[in-house]
Amino acid sequence: MSQDDLKKVVAEAFNDIADGISSNTFEKKVRVGLTMLGSEHGTEELVKAANMAKHKYGDFDVILIGQKSEHTFESYEAETPEECHMVMEKLLDEGAIDCAVTMHYNFPIGVSTVGRVVTPGCGKEMTIATTTGTYSTNRVESMVRNAISGIITAKAMGNTNPSVGILNVDGAKQVERALKELNSNGYEINFAASVREDGGCVMRGNDLLSGTPDVMVTDTLTGNLLVKIFSSFTTGGSYESLGYGYGPGIGRNYGRIICIISRASGAPVICEALRYAAILSKNKLTKVKNREFENVCKAGYDEILDRIKSLKETGAEIDKVVAPPKKVVTYAIAGIDILELEDAVKELWKNGVYSESGMGCTGPIILVGEDEKDKAESILIKNKYIMR
Repeated sequence: MSQDDLKKVVAEAFNDIADGISSNTFEKKVRVGLTMLGSEHGTEELVKAANMAKHKYGDFDVILIGQKSEHTFESYEAETPEECHMVMEKLLDEGAIDCAVTMHYNFPIGVSTVGRVVTPGCGKEMTIATTTGTYSTNRVESMVRNAISGIITAKAMGNTNPSVGILNVDGAKQVERALKELNSNGYEINFAASVREDGGCVMRGNDLLSGTPDVMVTDTLTGNLLVKIFSSFTTGGSYESLGYGYGPGIGRNYGRIICIISRASGAPVICEALRYAAILSKNKLTKVKNREFENVCKAGYDEILDRIKSLKETGAEIDKVVAPPKKVVTYAIAGIDILELEDAVKELWKNGVYSESGMGCTGPIILVGEDEKDKAESILIKNKYIMR
């Protein structure tokens, strides 16, 4: 070890002792990497965020990765965004940093990020699952996986029993059935209830604004849009000033803690993203993730996902079904997922019940004759199109 390196080690040791005396704890600080290149607001905005985190929290260290600039932080040089990511990954894998915050980062298929926002209705923090990346090309499968990732992240943030709601987007009812099956099989899920009069765990737009669930499950593109809106609705869209960014990449076999921010993220959001990453690292996100996957797999997680993926293969058969003779249909059956609506209609046809699809004020419906309502509901329940 050179004399300069020895001086650096001694200086860091004395700094750690001073910090320990000041904070009354000698626990080793989490080291959070922050890449500096790619922001639409310039490098200065990221240095500003690092300083905000240092003065606002001070219980974790920020390590900067990027081009040389004026600051007092420990840093590693990189000349391009791509080189920043290479350095970041090397530091993570070597244990030189515990977690990282970056932008414009490509996760592998099977990893998706879990964001956090502050809702405008009640000022409540809400987890959005998920916001970037993707688990699968199958929408429903991805959303079920998103739900588990949201639960994992919320628990790693200290919420031992997060409430879960499913945003009313395409596939929501199928996701609800899958999650309730997991719950019945022993993986406990605390379902939220909508603030609207009809309740239920399928959330409406009102629930987004009020922050009804701790974890809002949605498809990733919608989640990405929501984070952008919640983060910048007071600034006109060019500067994200609220929230915690797009969150950590969660994957079953993914071990790094890398949190995402946008190129439009301002210093306040980047500061909170650094804190978000630090808490997840301190609370051992990877350990929580492994535990939750072990528990959910015992409840038939993989089998349920396999069944969801196989549904596409059975669609061709049902397309060949011919409708029974037409009749007057006035009884409405709600609770059908929009992605399954036409299949459900044809399932009734296959069983001799004439039906038509429609759209009610709360979502898709199937219309049948009053004299066949009990038979129709029984068929739909048996084939898992609705729950009762």
